[in-house]
Amino acid sequence: MDARTEMLRLIRSRRRGFSLEQPFYVDPDFHRLDMELIWYRDWLFVGHDCEIPAPGAFITVQVGDYPVVVVRGRDGGIRAFHNSCRHRGSRVCTAGKGQVRRLTCPYHQWTYELDGSLMVARQMGEGFDKAGYGLKPVACESVAGYVFICLAKTPMDFAPFRELMEPYFAPHRLTEAKVAYEATIVEKGNWKLVWENNRECYHCAANHPELCRTYPEAPAVTGVGGAETDPEMLAHWTACEASGLPSRFRMDPGGQYRATRAPLLRDAVSYTMDGRRAVAKNLSDGVAAERIGTLLLYHYPTTWNHVLGDSAVTFRVLPLGPGETMVTTRWLVHRDAVEGVDYDLQRLIHVWTETNDEDRRIVEENARGIRSPAYEPGPYSEIHEGGVIQFVDWYAAFMEPRLAEGAEPSLRLAASA
Repeated sequence: MDARTEMLRLIRSRRRGFSLEQPFYVDPDFHRLDMELIWYRDWLFVGHDCEIPAPGAFITVQVGDYPVVVVRGRDGGIRAFHNSCRHRGSRVCTAGKGQVRRLTCPYHQWTYELDGSLMVARQMGEGFDKAGYGLKPVACESVAGYVFICLAKTPMDFAPFRELMEPYFAPHRLTEAKVAYEATIVEKGNWKLVWENNRECYHCAANHPELCRTYPEAPAVTGVGGAETDPEMLAHWTACEASGLPSRFRMDPGGQYRATRAPLLRDAVSYTMDGRRAVAKNLSDGVAAERIGTLLLYHYPTTWNHVLGDSAVTFRVLPLGPGETMVTTRWLVHRDAVEGVDYDLQRLIHVWTETNDEDRRIVEENARGIRSPAYEPGPYSEIHEGGVIQFVDWYAAFMEPRLAEGAEPSLRLAASA
């Protein structure tokens, strides 16, 4: 039985409310299908507008086998290209980020304009047509300070996500922010384990002493688990909306992305050890209210986010293999905020630096246990792990029809029945 058929069989026979079978977390062929059917076909968060503020500024990202460069053009637009020279395939941009006048491949100096068109190809002989060898484009969208790419030849419609997300994030003016700090860790576990761990706080009290000073453990906080009827959530939404900030829980019909605001504990206004502001200057000049809690955004498979009054903490997930996942965290502040004057960097990053390392250890222990021949799927807590159940349900529902596309006819018919 090939991997596609086996994965489809296990998805159709899975027990809802239980973790997945072992191959979903460890098998290289299952991981390859994850990459082909999710990561290479859907919209992925890669970075922020403010990281590429001027023409020629770029960032690079590696998604599985695909190196990609995202660059600000001379017209101010943001574009993405396959970071592979049209000559012999070398990466054109080898740094993680930078500033250039044009994109020049270091191998043979083929040079591309910021719109991807080939400008210089030395000594290629008569009849060589530069017009046919521009960098290959990658679909790219920017919304409220976030940059997404899609590797598919025919990308899914981005408009529904824009319509849901933009009203929540526009008031925070993340296009006008700056990255105060960026950190990347590698967790030795499958990307789905990283997400499952993120989607519940059942583990928080025993594992996150820093985060639990300000972040509630209540399942309703993330919007999955009765947020619409929780009195504290309703009161918080009402107060924030009175200040002109969209706040109520919204999720797309397929469950891939959602946004909501949640209160922090007691009088906390930021993720610090005492709950007080980490940054003296507001993240946005357009948000005057003080106790707005945290604006949460989840978009499977690449990002979760916390946007506060004084700063934002954004996360990007990228799989490196079936048993390794890279998590990049960025702390954003107002572009005019000055380190050492408006904020102390260690105070700003301490809580999430510790929390990330704690989560890394949790995921790695989870992965070690799942590799045991004795592992079998176990039940999630309906009280505390509704977010995990929702994630796994989304994953299964998302993968099943895509797996069936390439399956034998009898399996395709079963998917459409």
